[in-house]
Amino acid sequence: MRKKELKLVVTFHTTADAMAMEKACKEEGAPGRLIPVPRAISAGCGLSWCADPEHRDALSAVMNSVGIKEEDMHECMV
Repeated sequence: MRKKELKLVVTFHTTADAMAMEKACKEEGAPGRLIPVPRAISAGCGLSWCADPEHRDALSAVMNSVGIKEEDMHECMV
């Protein structure tokens, strides 16, 4: 079992937004990966983007550049 660490978890209104985030981050070389939404968080779709908290600004810039609107950004143990 992996040790839990503090992570930035970005949730989305739709699965299409989550998939667009994955594509945009791969193209831009932004850190993170898609994960199921943690149980402690409720979200519109079942997928979220997980990355280290220090990458918040970089991820926001990627979302703004491609027009993705996050539902919320959480810092939690994942």
